[in-house]
Formats: sequence, structure tokens, C-alpha cells
Amino acid sequence: MQNRIHTADAEPGDDATVAGWVHETRDLGGIAFLILRDSSGKIQIKFEKDEMDDDLVETGLDVSRESVIKVSGTVEEEPRAPTGVEITPDSLEVVAPADPELPLDPSGKVDAELSTRLDNRTLDLRKEEVQAVFEIRAEILRAVREQFRAFDCTEINTPKIVATGTEGGTELFPITYFGEEAFMNQSPQLFKQLIAGSNVERVFEIGPIFRAEEHNTPRHLNEATSIDFEGAFCDESDAMDVVEGVVTAAYEAVAENCSDELETLGLEEEFGLPDEAFPRISYEDALERINATGELDEQLVWGDDLSTEAEKALGQDVGGHYFITDWPSEIKPFYIKDHDDDEQLSTGFDLMHPRMELVSGGQREHRHEKLIEGFEQQGLDPDQFEYYTKMFKYGMPPHAGFGLGGERLVMTILGLDNIREAVLFPRDRQRLSP
Repeated sequence: MQNRIHTADAEPGDDATVAGWVHETRDLGGIAFLILRDSSGKIQIKFEKDEMDDDLVETGLDVSRESVIKVSGTVEEEPRAPTGVEITPDSLEVVAPADPELPLDPSGKVDAELSTRLDNRTLDLRKEEVQAVFEIRAEILRAVREQFRAFDCTEINTPKIVATGTEGGTELFPITYFGEEAFMNQSPQLFKQLIAGSNVERVFEIGPIFRAEEHNTPRHLNEATSIDFEGAFCDESDAMDVVEGVVTAAYEAVAENCSDELETLGLEEEFGLPDEAFPRISYEDALERINATGELDEQLVWGDDLSTEAEKALGQDVGGHYFITDWPSEIKPFYIKDHDDDEQLSTGFDLMHPRMELVSGGQREHRHEKLIEGFEQQGLDPDQFEYYTKMFKYGMPPHAGFGLGGERLVMTILGLDNIREAVLFPRDRQRLSP
């Protein structure tokens, strides 16, 4: 819009044109005020009724909240105004009127249910607190990319339409692909391994994954953002070093570059960086620590997966981020390598936040014969994955990697109650629109 400036740039003495949304109006009799809001903040528009054109005053006071308007006039200093300045308008144009009956209140004075907010995301995003979440999310992803590059990683993009699933067919969304059955990809796992087996040794991807899990919890989505890494000539310890660096970099970037957003969310005083080193706790030790808390109705035994209650008990005991290592081979995917000196133990690891799991990773099985055995043990037909397995005949180096949940990272960094608050347009069992 020609000659328009942001409200934050309005200086006393300027003749300025601003545009944005009507936040609220106040009519005090002989004088009235309109608060205009744009992405940089708010500014007060003053109407002195006896000294201004009647049509201008009427237009300014009759316009409904959340209408888009353009205002031109003189900027004057006014300490009592929200930003210390106000505009006395020479002209006011209603660019796009808003229906007076709004489905939610963008000012935040009246709360709305999460489902209502998600149904009306455009209005919801006009709230400072919601904008702050997504500004921070953008900063987290920027910092993650920068840290991967510092680890000498190349960013890649892998297919999201595939012929076979990474972990079988029970959690796949089927689609029709030119008359053939195909699926939305659960993970870039197999493709990033193939790239790590090339001369591009370290790679990362930030992209969508799709899982047809029938969850309905505050921490699960059916379309999520996965932050993936794979590195040739890396073992599980190397992969843990990378993910620890990436997560720490995300926290540091938010602390350094998002002070205004943290203040908007009321987190400026309680926001803290994670410990320098995340403890690495073996699965066996994790079971002992969980059982010792006395928080579970039944004691965990070897081979049990960790329930939400078990994760919560251990998270409270540890008090910060931590790894669980050396999982039983039988409960990790076929592509996770076992320890050479004990085939009952895998090289798989999880990175945990006290609230939930963030990462699953490990060293991969790079030996062709062992990989085929792993497929068969998990009831998968190796022939359906020939595009993947045949490359392991041609000099596949040892490699390791992980997948980090992007929304879970945002959720835990900001202490959000529901993962849907960390994604613009969430997809779950109940929601396919907007």
C-alpha cells in the first residue's frame, strides 16, 4: 500500500499513512478514540468531534472491530496513548469491513475454546500471544537449520508419496497414484539412509510426516513436522551429540532473539536454557529409576515399553532433558543396529523431555544380510523394499541418525498445553479443515 508505514515507525511531527485492523473504539462524548493494530503494534487515532468533518468522524466510529482501514494524518505526541503517540486523521478509508458478529475475540478479552480458535485461525492469529508462538517456531527452525549447517550437514528433501511404508502398513495413509496404491510417507528414514550411503555424508531434512495413528491426545498429530538427521561414519553417540547440539541451539536462539515474544507469553522470567550435557541413561537403569519412584501401579520388567505414566515419573526424577539408551532389540525397528557384543541390546536411543519423548534415533544396520534378517523378523517382505535394500550391497558405510518432532520441540520449549497450538492448521482424527 503506497506510502504506508508501520505503526511502530510513526514519529511525532510526521504526516503518516497507516493501515491495519480496528482493535477497539472508545466514544467519550466530545472526543473519541480508535485503536488501529498492525503487525508492529497499535496506535491511537483521535477524533475531536467539534473540530473534524462529520463524515470522517462517523466513518471512524461506525466501523466494526477487525475491519481493515487506512488512516492518514499528523502524528502527535500523547503520553497517555498506548504507544506514546496518536494520529489526528485527515482521512480514513474502510478497506475491508468486518462482520460485526465475530466467531472469536482477537483482543483476547473473551476466551475461546481451542476448537473455535482452530476453526477461525486467521482471527486467532491476530492475537499477540498466538503470533508470538509462531514467531518463536520460525526462530527455532531457523536456529535448527543453522546448527545443522554448523555440523557440516546438507539439507535434503525426500518423497512424501511412497510405494511402501517405513514400518509396515498399519499406520499408513493410502492414496491412489495413477491407478496404483501408494501411501503418504511415515518418515524420511529409508531415503535419508540412502543419501547417507552416497558421498553426501551428513544430511538433514525438515518436512512433513504422516501417521494414521488413531490417537486423540494433546501430544499427537497425524501430520507433523519431522526434523531428521543422518550421518555416515557416525554411531549412536555421534547422533546424540548432534541432537543435543540442535536442541540446545534452539533454546539459545529463542533466549537471544525472542525476548519480546517471551514477554508476550509471560515466559521471560521462567525461560531457561537446558543443562549443558543431557544425561545418558540406559534402558535398564531407566526401569530401575522408574520402579523406585513408586508412581506406577505395576513394576516395569525388561522388554516393557515406557508408558506415558512411566515417562512422567522418570522425567520428574531426572528434572531435565535426558537420553534413554541401549533399548532391547526386540522393541526397536528393524533398521536399528544391535550392539556387536550383545545382540539383545540395540543401539537405539530416545531423547526425552520431562513431559514427553522428543527424539528416536540410533545407529543403523548397514550390513545387507543383517538388514534382510531384520525385515523378516518383523514380518516385512524384503522384496517390497528392494529399492532400499539393494543399495546396501554396494558399500554402505556405518551410519546413524534420528528424527525429532518439530511441534513437540516447540511445545516443550514454550510449555504449551496442546500440540495443536504449535501448528497453524493441525491434522488429527477429527480435523481435516481448514
